[in-house]
Amino acid sequence: MSYPPREPYPPAVRPLQQAYAPQPQAAPWGAGGVPAPAQAPWQPPRHPRGGTALVAVGSAVAALALVTSISQIAVMTSAFGALVGSLVALVPLLAVLLGIRWVDRWEPEPRYALLFAFLWGAGVSTLVSLWLNTAFTQAVYLSTGNVETAELLGASVGAPIIEESAKGLGVLILFLARRRYFDGPVDGIVYAAMIAAGFAFVENILYFGRSMEILPQIFVMRGILSPFAHVLFTVAIGIALGLAARSRSSYAWLWSLPIGWLVAVLLHALWNGSTFTDSFFGLYVLVQVPLFVSAVILVVWLRRRERRVITGRLVEYARAGWFAPHEVTMLSSFPARRAALAWAARGGPAAKRAMRDFQHSATVLALARQRFATGRREPGYHQGERALLDRVTTARATFLRALSLAR
Repeated sequence: MSYPPREPYPPAVRPLQQAYAPQPQAAPWGAGGVPAPAQAPWQPPRHPRGGTALVAVGSAVAALALVTSISQIAVMTSAFGALVGSLVALVPLLAVLLGIRWVDRWEPEPRYALLFAFLWGAGVSTLVSLWLNTAFTQAVYLSTGNVETAELLGASVGAPIIEESAKGLGVLILFLARRRYFDGPVDGIVYAAMIAAGFAFVENILYFGRSMEILPQIFVMRGILSPFAHVLFTVAIGIALGLAARSRSSYAWLWSLPIGWLVAVLLHALWNGSTFTDSFFGLYVLVQVPLFVSAVILVVWLRRRERRVITGRLVEYARAGWFAPHEVTMLSSFPARRAALAWAARGGPAAKRAMRDFQHSATVLALARQRFATGRREPGYHQGERALLDRVTTARATFLRALSLAR
């Protein structure tokens, strides 16, 4: 892969006019390669709305489930306990959300999809778990007559299977509903983490609300030592579905999902089971901390790989004249993107919005190109590509015009 020469962005000199003239139609892939955007009959792309409708309906159901879960927790603890628990639970939730935002920087997922993920975890997953975990533990007690056995099996067997199944179903719904935009493991991590964040938030309300007398100790355990525990479990499902999204087979998720689910259940069972031993802190240091560090290293590697993919695909478009070299350099770095936004802001709010749209459209374009180049033949790809190229060109002309008028 050849990168463009590193030039400052904003450019030190005014870009050449031909870089922003009507774009050439020759394909950068050579004779016999993929046809250029202009060679495909163009019409405004029509995207199916079935997936969006499914997510919208699911969000409404999940919101209702969340209200039911909070009401049930208030009955189990007290209205005051639920209120205090909710306020305290916001602290670890904020830490997790900041972590998710850090992961989801190259191509931020749609807010409606992230909202669905959070509501699914906080509503549907917690409500199902409250009911089925209780039923499982009671069934074990009725079978054995031993309270300790029922609690141990409920925590280390029942809870991992039930909770990871409920959370994993939410990730699967997003995968199937937004398959066209599910680019890989990073997207899977973001959605799975968001579902886990919602689940952990409501679960923390329950734990904090019913342990008011020892709230500081419980907060240290759940809010400081393990705010990312549920995230660590469920991202195994997200990674599995993300890998399936990159497969040429439309049915790869049928075998990858069970593997991810099994890993999530085993990690969850290991965590819950360790709380029943006398060496919890030893296992925490020897097992859980290395797992968390490994997960962070994996995410960093995936983000860097995503950056290389985006840069490489934009280089291809730059060779055909769709982007100037300094634009590819800018789009390949977060500091350069921020500098470009600050530069465009000199032309006013509209210019800054245009720059943001330029950056986002270019990223979507590069990832769509990657999907196509790796064998994911999407209906209407060329029409969508042409629409994105038009959007990039329009956004560029908007912020350049605004900046020239501001001088």
